[in-house]
Amino acid sequence: MLWLEVSLYALGPAILTYLLFFNVFWAILVLLLVGSIIILYIKPWKHSLENIASYIDVHLDATEYSTGLLLEPKEKLSDIARIQQNRVTTRLVEKLKTIKPPNHIVRGSIILGSFILVGLVIYQYQLMDRLQWSQPSNVTPEAIVFKPTDTTSTAVQPPKLIRQQLTINYPNYTQVPSVETSSMDIKAVEGSRVSWKIQFDKEIKHVTMESMGNSYPLELTDEAYTGASALTTAGFYNFKFTDLQDRSYVSELYAIEVIKDKSPSVEIKGIQQFTSFDFNEDKKLSFNTLITDDFGIADAYIIATVSKGSGESVKFREEKLNFNSKIPKGSKNTNLFKNINLDQMKMEPGDELYFYVEALDRKRPKPNTARSETFFAVIKDTVSDTFAVEGTMGVDLMPDYFRSQRQLIIDTEKLLKDKPKLTTQEYKSKSNELGFDQKVLRLKYAEFMGDESEFGGTAEGDVETPDHEEDHHEEGHEEEDPLAKYTHAHDSENEHNLVEEEKKEDPLEEYLHNHEDPEESTLFTQSLKSKLRQALNEMWDAELYLRLYTPEKSLPYQYRALKLIQEIKNSARIYVHRIGFDPPPIKEEKRLTGEIDEVSSYNKSADLEQEDIYLSIRLSVARLEQLIVEESKITNEDKQLFKQAGNELATKAIENPGQYLETLQQLKWISEDIAVPYEALVALQKSLYVALPALQPNAFKKKKQTSEINEFLLKELEIND
Repeated sequence: MLWLEVSLYALGPAILTYLLFFNVFWAILVLLLVGSIIILYIKPWKHSLENIASYIDVHLDATEYSTGLLLEPKEKLSDIARIQQNRVTTRLVEKLKTIKPPNHIVRGSIILGSFILVGLVIYQYQLMDRLQWSQPSNVTPEAIVFKPTDTTSTAVQPPKLIRQQLTINYPNYTQVPSVETSSMDIKAVEGSRVSWKIQFDKEIKHVTMESMGNSYPLELTDEAYTGASALTTAGFYNFKFTDLQDRSYVSELYAIEVIKDKSPSVEIKGIQQFTSFDFNEDKKLSFNTLITDDFGIADAYIIATVSKGSGESVKFREEKLNFNSKIPKGSKNTNLFKNINLDQMKMEPGDELYFYVEALDRKRPKPNTARSETFFAVIKDTVSDTFAVEGTMGVDLMPDYFRSQRQLIIDTEKLLKDKPKLTTQEYKSKSNELGFDQKVLRLKYAEFMGDESEFGGTAEGDVETPDHEEDHHEEGHEEEDPLAKYTHAHDSENEHNLVEEEKKEDPLEEYLHNHEDPEESTLFTQSLKSKLRQALNEMWDAELYLRLYTPEKSLPYQYRALKLIQEIKNSARIYVHRIGFDPPPIKEEKRLTGEIDEVSSYNKSADLEQEDIYLSIRLSVARLEQLIVEESKITNEDKQLFKQAGNELATKAIENPGQYLETLQQLKWISEDIAVPYEALVALQKSLYVALPALQPNAFKKKKQTSEINEFLLKELEIND
């Protein structure tokens, strides 16, 4: 029991360490360290049998202080002692369970539970993350240094800064505590509220905070100047104050870095992007979704869309599905599970399901949203699908031949893939079966071409393969061609069945619709009929090679037939848009009058020159060259130019504040009339030149240098040519 007590004391700190840092090594180290200390303190080995016997004698009167006799051998005891030993043994067996050894198991359990509870609270509310945000920087912040803008008068001692404080209040949804620091550089989440408090040893006139060309006055509160602002964009800022003698002082520039609240990350695992089910399968989709966010997840759900029908009659139904488990509010990472039953979604064969996961974080007022990739699920259709083909204003139905032809290609490719596993007889049998399926499909299409004779006795029963034909023939008859059933015998006497006989040309033939001709008694246009006839011809050849047990030669014909059939299907869809067009009404009073007085032409001219967004920087580089060479003084126009150049550079420096901070500081001091040495001007000019983007080459027309004498000479040459 003492060893159990030691284990309880040591497990508590070890579990707390793991919940804080999620490091198994540190947890084991704490377990061993705390366990060693507790063992040395409790000393479980110190309790000997003599001590236990004394404890029993004190707490159990029935032993009559004779428990120690049990530790002695019977040979060394007298007769009376043996009798007393037997009596003590009997009484201990009866009443030993009434003695409870001294221990602190309950206290150890309470301590263990307390450590676990504290660890769970810290883990649930991410208190360690808050401590990391609020940890002060190890670098000692520098005090704000003010420089006078007027360098001529230095006799009067300027006011000194005795207190500076920056407070950052993060948005409530981030659950990050406020931070107070004396460093003026700002790095905070977008939407945070920043407040400043500075105090001087003397009374001054006023203090302003300048940022990106704007000035914001600070208010005097309790002998300190305070101000606040909300962080929306990155940039730079500085302080400026005026003393009672109207002398101005300006500070260095400080960077404002805004951290964007990232959108959640959504990842679906445990499922393929496309899943198909047979009608008799268990149609269920199961998957896990891993969602992470930097400041916590607010909600997540599944957007599922079910499509029913095909062609132009397709219908969509959208549903919002919840996960099987609840989403822990504020959790930064969670793993959710979902099981979608397609039968419960009221899906039928041929229906398709599209779904994706959408997650929202806790950002306010408008949360960031993110969605996963779209996943698909379909129930294979076992019934012939239909789609409409236009014909005048009526609608006829025809089978979904595209899907059937595609299935033939899939089965043929599968047969070629499984060829090494099949015997020769099985391979030939499957190839012949595919040839029969190709024939049935061809006959189905021939019905729409008016080829009713295809369904005669020979066409229906013509399924025997060449290897089943009889080899003998009657004497006096020519040998029958085994491929005659499957090929186009264009040179035979049956050619008139496939090729139209030459007729006397009728000048009105192309304008008439002959219903007696089976080729014309269809609802297809001429282009659709020709394409369908080409598809039938391709199916003939595909069937031939399947019957000859060479499916690899049949595939090219099947692909060409598939392409033609798809073109026919797409052509049938285009007409729907044409009949839905409603042209504007024609004004009969204007029709065919030929009046164009009210028709006016349209002319537009535009200047396509691109505006130079760094014009002030370019002008500042040129002006700095003059100041360096001529050693002249900076004028008010120069100050304004440098100020505009600083604004242009600040917009570029937002992405990389550290690179241009010193350059912006020098521009700020020059524009405030602070004395800058000659070397600083040279460095400033170089930095501005480096900050300029490289010029892109533009095409332009070159002007030739010429004179009146040259022009006169050219004219004379043209005259005398």
